[in-house]
Amino acid sequence: MSQKVRVRFAPSPTGPLHIGGLRTALFNYLFAKKNGGDFILRIEDTDQNRFVEGAEQYIIEALDWCGIPFDEGPGKEGDFGPYRQSDRKQLYKSYALQLIEKGKAYYAFDTAEALDQHRKEHEAKGKTFIYNWHNRQKLTNSLSLSNEEVRDKIAAGEAYVIRFKSPENETLLLKDMIRGAIEIDSSILDDKVLFKSDGMPTYHLANIVDDHLMQITHVIRGEEWLPSLALHTLLYGAFGWDTPEFAHLPLIMKPVGKGKLSKRDGEKGGFPVFPLSWNQSEGYREAGFFPEAVVNFLALLGWNPGTEQEIFSLEELVDTFTLGRVNKSGARFDPEKNNWYNQQWLQIKSDGELAKIFALELDKKGISAEPLYIEKVVSSIKERAAFVKDFWELSDYFFQAPSSYNEKAVKKQWKEDTPQIMGQVAELLGTLSDFDSQKIEETVKTWIGEKELSFGKVMPPLRLVIVGDMKGPHLFDIMGLIGKQESINRIKTAIAQL
Repeated sequence: MSQKVRVRFAPSPTGPLHIGGLRTALFNYLFAKKNGGDFILRIEDTDQNRFVEGAEQYIIEALDWCGIPFDEGPGKEGDFGPYRQSDRKQLYKSYALQLIEKGKAYYAFDTAEALDQHRKEHEAKGKTFIYNWHNRQKLTNSLSLSNEEVRDKIAAGEAYVIRFKSPENETLLLKDMIRGAIEIDSSILDDKVLFKSDGMPTYHLANIVDDHLMQITHVIRGEEWLPSLALHTLLYGAFGWDTPEFAHLPLIMKPVGKGKLSKRDGEKGGFPVFPLSWNQSEGYREAGFFPEAVVNFLALLGWNPGTEQEIFSLEELVDTFTLGRVNKSGARFDPEKNNWYNQQWLQIKSDGELAKIFALELDKKGISAEPLYIEKVVSSIKERAAFVKDFWELSDYFFQAPSSYNEKAVKKQWKEDTPQIMGQVAELLGTLSDFDSQKIEETVKTWIGEKELSFGKVMPPLRLVIVGDMKGPHLFDIMGLIGKQESINRIKTAIAQL
């Protein structure tokens, strides 16, 4: 029986989750769910100097908001916890020592000053200093010292690190599920530090040990980890463990110019780069995006379904997603297109759901209206909106009579005989017992015909007095909604004011 698919998202709690990190989490989630597997959250907080209060909670809240919660992780303990590296720190040293026993790692006692000196000497000759097979015998470590000297140094409490002994003259054949076969000459690799002098593991050791102990089958992570693939593969081999499959996701690029998307691009371009707000930076949630829209646009950043379809629910993404259709090259971030995704999702939502959100906005303005009325308003304006926050500007006249009138429209539409015509329309409306859109339209249009007036003399000024501007949906729909008395009042007010 093949092993159950287990993937993990392993962020460091050093600040808010960037939209690129959220996409990594999403691709892990989609892959896990597509293959009936588990999605694990592991917090990699071994670097306590960079730890930021509240960052872990932020990551969890962002995943929940997007509807991609983890199956195991902090607060959802499974059989493979604890899920914070700081709670696992007693684990790692024994694994580092195992590698020393196997001859795959060694103690290094070189001081920071000594290494710095080597670096400077190399730079002076136009070379780069790499600590590996070609010089490790000349440096201060357990490969160049006798066993006795090593024992004495450790006994004397001298600071040391444990370095991986990278192989010399081997051609490593690595496999990536997105990039295919990769060849690396092991001679160019440096002997990375696995265990630091402060008693903490480096990212490389902790990451491999945790992935092994948590039975991770597929490591899906950002392209920035590609340079670590050789070391990580060698570490699995050194321990004699099964190597998981690796997939490195393409970078998310700036909307314009070169390089990857940063917080500054968002500040400059006026769009969020975080899922939720953090300090002064607005998040997608607070900017009024639907989580479905964020998931939708993130999924299509660097992945394509192979069809023309652009709008996907989470369920459809799970069904369609494969790593084979993830691109190798970077994906350009397009804020305009992201707004379009939100607009599409806004049209999919029911009027009732949108009305509930809009009611909260109205409440802030001190406006209360019947839920059914708000729903009807939403229905008439939503196709012109990309966000619920656009609703007020598109519909204010449904909730309050205009207090001013568009000057340009007044100049164009308000002629000498307009007040008289509008007065007659008001009288006409007063005769209607049935005040619905269709009935108003029939009555007004018949009257225009009987009076031998042009539509241009009646309809534009009528819209102006009802709305205050030349905008809005079908005029008779508006009048039907605001009602007979309100429509007549608005006409009379305008006649008096204009």
